[in-house]
Amino acid sequence: MTLLESIFTSSPFIALFITLALGYLVGKISIGRFVLGGVAGTLLVGVMVGQFGVQIDPGVKSIFFALFIYAVGFAGGPQFFSALNRRTINILLSAVAMTVFGLLVVLAFAWWFELDRGTAAGLAAGGLTQSSIIGTAGDAIGKLAGVSDEAKHLMQTNVAVGYAVTYIFGSLGPILMVSIIPALMGWDLRKEALKLADANSNGKPELGEGEFNALTQLESRAFRVDGESLVLGRTLSDVNHAQVDLSIQLIERDGVAIALEQDERFKAGDLLVITGRRKAIQRYKGYLGDEVELADDQILVEENRKLVANNPALIGKTLLEIKQQTNTDMHRGVYLTDVVRGGKSIAITPDLVVKKHDIIQFTGSPKDINRIESKVGKRLGSASATDFIFFGAGMALGLVIGLINFKIAGIPVTIGSGAGCLASGLLVGWLRSRNPNVAAFPVGASNFIRDLGLAVFVGIVGLEAGPGAISAIQEHGLSLLLMGVCVTMIPQFLGFFFSYYVLRIKNPIEAMGCLTGGRSANPGFAALLEKTGNATPVFTFTVCYAIANVLLTLWGPIIVGLITVNAGM
Repeated sequence: MTLLESIFTSSPFIALFITLALGYLVGKISIGRFVLGGVAGTLLVGVMVGQFGVQIDPGVKSIFFALFIYAVGFAGGPQFFSALNRRTINILLSAVAMTVFGLLVVLAFAWWFELDRGTAAGLAAGGLTQSSIIGTAGDAIGKLAGVSDEAKHLMQTNVAVGYAVTYIFGSLGPILMVSIIPALMGWDLRKEALKLADANSNGKPELGEGEFNALTQLESRAFRVDGESLVLGRTLSDVNHAQVDLSIQLIERDGVAIALEQDERFKAGDLLVITGRRKAIQRYKGYLGDEVELADDQILVEENRKLVANNPALIGKTLLEIKQQTNTDMHRGVYLTDVVRGGKSIAITPDLVVKKHDIIQFTGSPKDINRIESKVGKRLGSASATDFIFFGAGMALGLVIGLINFKIAGIPVTIGSGAGCLASGLLVGWLRSRNPNVAAFPVGASNFIRDLGLAVFVGIVGLEAGPGAISAIQEHGLSLLLMGVCVTMIPQFLGFFFSYYVLRIKNPIEAMGCLTGGRSANPGFAALLEKTGNATPVFTFTVCYAIANVLLTLWGPIIVGLITVNAGM
C-alpha cells in the first residue's frame, strides 16, 4: 500500500479536499472562450484520485447535494412563483422533447449495435445520468417471460456495467455543453444573466462583485433661508411633517447649531441642512432658499433601519399618514427611504398604502428611530444571521418530500431528496419574500452553503465512479464508452435546437436552464450557476427537472420492452 493510499484509507476526507483544491485549480484552464470550470475540473480530478480506492459514506454525498439544491431553491423561490405563466407550457414541452430524444438515441444505438436489453438500459442510465433506470430496468428484466434466469441475471449485471462505463461522461457532458453551446451561439452567460435579472427586477440591475451604484439615493444638502423662502416664519413641524422622504435635520443660526424643537420657527439667515432621497430634495429645494456648501468637517450621524409593518394601527394607511403619526415628539424627525413589498422595492409616494409585512426603511437619528420603532413593527432581523428554525424545518421537509413514491403504469417513481429539497427551498424562499419576519438566510450564507454543497457532491461523484469506470472500460473496450458519449451529447444538441428554433425559447439563460433541467443534470446545472453568478436559471431548470426525473425513470422498462435481444442468446 502506498503512502497516499494509507492516508486516504485512514482519512478519506483528505482525498476529498485535495480533489476540491486541484479540481478548481484545473477548472481555471481556458482555451479561447471555452473555460472548463471548477465543477468539471473537480469531477475529472475526482476520477483520478478515486483510483486510490477512496471510500466515503454515500450519505455524505446525499446531504451535501441536498444542502446545495435547497440553497438554490431558496434563492430562486420568489422569482419562480412569479414566473409561472403560459410560457411554462413551452418549457414543459422542452423537457419532454429532451427526454424523448434521449430515448430515441439509446434505441438507435441498441438496434444498430444489437445490444442486449441490459446493456441498452445501462447505456441509458449512465449516458443520461438517471440512476433510477438501473432499478426500473432491472425490475422489468426480472419479470420477462420466456427468458432463463441465467440470461436475466446476466442482463441485470450488464445494466450496472453499462452504467459504470458511461456515467462519467454522462455527468461531464452537460457541464461541457454549458460552455459549448454559448460559444457556438456567441453568448456571454454572465452578461445575459445580469440582463435577465435586470428585466425581472423592474429595471434595477443586479450588481456584480465590486460594483456599486454611484448615484446614491440619499443626499444631504444645505440651504440659506432668505426673505423670499417659503419656509420663512413656518415651524419645523410644519415643514417636516408634510414630507415623506426628506427631513430637516440641522439648523444653524448665527453660525451655531440650535436645538431642533418642533415649534421652532425659521428666520432669515438660518442655515438648514436637509437630508433625504435625491429626487425629493430636488423637488423641494426651491422652497428653502439659496443652496450653500456644507463645511468639510460637518458631521451628521443618521441610521437606516428596516422595520416590518405589522402594527394593525398602520396597515391600510398611507406613507404620509404613517410619517405624521410616528413623528410626534421627535427632535429631528425621521423620513422614509425605501419600501419593499414581496422582495422588491416600490416607488415611494405620499399616498402609497402600506400592506402587512411591507418592509419600510426609516432614516434619521438613532434616538428618533428608537422612539418610533414600537409604533411601526418588528425590526428586520440581522442581515448576517440565519434563521436556523426555518432552515432546519425546510431541510427536513425537503427530505420528507424526497421519500414520496408513487407508480405510473405500475412503475415505481421516487421524488428523491434532490427534488424534495429543491421544492422546499423554493417554498421557504417564497415565504421569506412574503413575510420578512421569518426564514432569514443571508445571501453570503446561502451562497457558501450552495457552493460547498456543490463542490463536495461533485467531488464524491468523481471519487466513487473512478475505479469502476476505468476497470469497465478496460474490460469492455471503448465502443460502449463512445456510445455513451453519443447518448450524452446528441440529445442535448437536438433538444437545445428544438427548444430554440421550434419552441422559441430564445433567452440564453432560459434555453440553458431547459437544457440542463431536461437532462436532469445536476452537475450541469451547477456549472450553469457558476457561469451566470445568480439564480436566473432556477425557474426553467426546476420545471424541466421535475418532468425529466419522471420520464427518464420510465424509460427503463420501455427500453427493456422495445429491445428484443437477450444476453447469452
